[in-house]
Amino acid sequence: MSDPVVVAVGATKRYGEVLGLNGFTATFPPGITGLVGPNGAGKSTFFRVLAGQLHLDAGSLSILGRPAAEPVRSHHEVGYCPESPALYDWMTAERFLSTLLRLDGFEAEEARTRTDRALREVGLEQVRDRRLAGFSRGMRQRVKIAQALAHDPALLLLDEPLNALDPVGRVRLLDLFARLAESGRHIIVSSHVLYEVERLTDQIVMVSNGRAIAAGDLHQIRDLIDRRPHTVELTTASPRALGQELAGWTDVTDVSFPGPERVVAQTRAPDTFYRALGELARSGRIPVRGVQGMDDNLEAVFRLLTEQP
Repeated sequence: MSDPVVVAVGATKRYGEVLGLNGFTATFPPGITGLVGPNGAGKSTFFRVLAGQLHLDAGSLSILGRPAAEPVRSHHEVGYCPESPALYDWMTAERFLSTLLRLDGFEAEEARTRTDRALREVGLEQVRDRRLAGFSRGMRQRVKIAQALAHDPALLLLDEPLNALDPVGRVRLLDLFARLAESGRHIIVSSHVLYEVERLTDQIVMVSNGRAIAAGDLHQIRDLIDRRPHTVELTTASPRALGQELAGWTDVTDVSFPGPERVVAQTRAPDTFYRALGELARSGRIPVRGVQGMDDNLEAVFRLLTEQP
């Protein structure tokens, strides 16, 4: 397939006096595309419109060559993994997926077959009978992805799927997304951290204040990001040990301790930093429970882009 997966022209969505989307215009090619922007930029609003949960107030949107207004599209062609970690905690993983499939109109036997397949795809078949209340953040993310996959959509919408995950959990999900793309699915994955998206794809759309401000090859804007120090906040039970480790890395320019179990590092080479952090997490020498890229530097790049004539 060489035609665009999604085409938005002047897409506008209002929440009273607030514009969630403000003339959003962008084309999303086949494969994986990263939707990158700071929190509150309009990424979730765009996904909810694509998923059929919201309707545009102005502009147009087509999905897989057809207008987004066609209702059959949201059930059969689009799978949506929302940002919120909320689930029906009293259900098991199997019951959760099969219930949603039945609500989508699948017969009981077909729902069971699809549930089994989706749980295998995300690596949760061994915990299918456990209640969701006992799932970790990473496992909950995989359950949400499984429900988005279960009806075999052509397009997957993944809204901040890596948010608040530990480094190992991030690596596992990134590997999963790559496998899904190799199987022929198209994916739009949102993030407010550019470097999370880079491992998956070179194709990005950057959004700020409800507008697409840059699109295309990621490497065309990398220099704008890399000229500025990149700030990363880490959560760990051993902040001093982690800080000492990070201070020894060549491209780390500053390490601080803003609070208990928190370490903030600045790096001139985010690519190298995140790769080294992944290796550190795999080694188990120093436990890292959370990683959060800060918005400040990305917003500075957005301001620079929007100021250009």
